[in-house]
Amino acid sequence: MEELLKKAIYASIEAGKAILNIYSQDFSVETKSDNSPLTQADKNAHLVIKDALKDLGLPILSEEGKLLSFEERKNWETFWLIDPLDGTKEFIKKNGEFTVNIAMIQKGVPVLGVVYVPVTGMLYYGTEKEGSFQVKLPQNATASEIDSQLNHSEKLPAANNTVPYTVVASRSHNTPETDAFIDDRKKIYGDVEIISAGSSLKLCLVAEGKAQVYPRLAPTMEWDTAAGHAVAKFSGCRVYDYKTNEDLVYNKENLLNPWFVVERN
Repeated sequence: MEELLKKAIYASIEAGKAILNIYSQDFSVETKSDNSPLTQADKNAHLVIKDALKDLGLPILSEEGKLLSFEERKNWETFWLIDPLDGTKEFIKKNGEFTVNIAMIQKGVPVLGVVYVPVTGMLYYGTEKEGSFQVKLPQNATASEIDSQLNHSEKLPAANNTVPYTVVASRSHNTPETDAFIDDRKKIYGDVEIISAGSSLKLCLVAEGKAQVYPRLAPTMEWDTAAGHAVAKFSGCRVYDYKTNEDLVYNKENLLNPWFVVERN
């Protein structure tokens, strides 16, 4: 697992470089069949990650890869679940709040997760055995520099859960149901602070301890959440179905997630 984690970390960093190469230029934006945006950075990051992980012998399910039928993937016991550029809307806005997400799924459960923020160099990662960590990497770090920095990673949660009670909200996808959820928490906790972020950073904020809860009462896909789910889970949080209270599972026939909540236990 340690070797697989390191491979995923290196893949995320290389994908981040490919993304920043496009980020620094003028770029065009396509619209996919589901009306979500797509850029060359999404495509390039997918190819970088696919190339970096292909020799490990595990199947890869990526947002920007071939859409595989359930028949093709239903018997996968272990596989990579990837969002090469999570937060394409934030990428287009150039606000820096986009991530590279790489997760390993075993029997429907995330067992490894890497979330990398190319603009800041912040890396979040977690495994079931070791827990979750964060570390800020220097831009264009060499392999030896990365290894050195990883040895100084900070275990999550890094922040104390102090008052006021803090809720994470989506930067681009808030809903009336989310507002109602926040109002309910205000009735319980009184003073509630709300912070906003894009992409899987929202899950990582709860993992860090900077917020107690993140309600996502709007559509997401499995690749949007798997890596952040792992980081949150192995830092002592739950990622659960808003309606059933069951933990989210992956590689379902329909890759659409139910509404969910990320909350520190």
